[in-house]
Amino acid sequence: GLELEGRVKVVAPMPGKVVRVLVAEGDEVEKGQGIVVVEAMKMQNEIKSPKAGKIVAIEAKEGAPVNAGQALLTVE
Repeated sequence: GLELEGRVKVVAPMPGKVVRVLVAEGDEVEKGQGIVVVEAMKMQNEIKSPKAGKIVAIEAKEGAPVNAGQALLTVE
């Protein structure tokens, strides 16, 4: 499979609210690991990491609304 290179911004797939941020800056994550939970239309959606790497920036704030396409965090 094609591995994503460099920094990858993880964005919200739909408008909603950030319920939980499951990682901290500096955390090592696996591809497919749950990193943020976004609630949309009363359903909780676990956003998964698109690649293995390290969390270098977290823009998502718990309890904050997000728009579709808004950056949640960055994995390097």
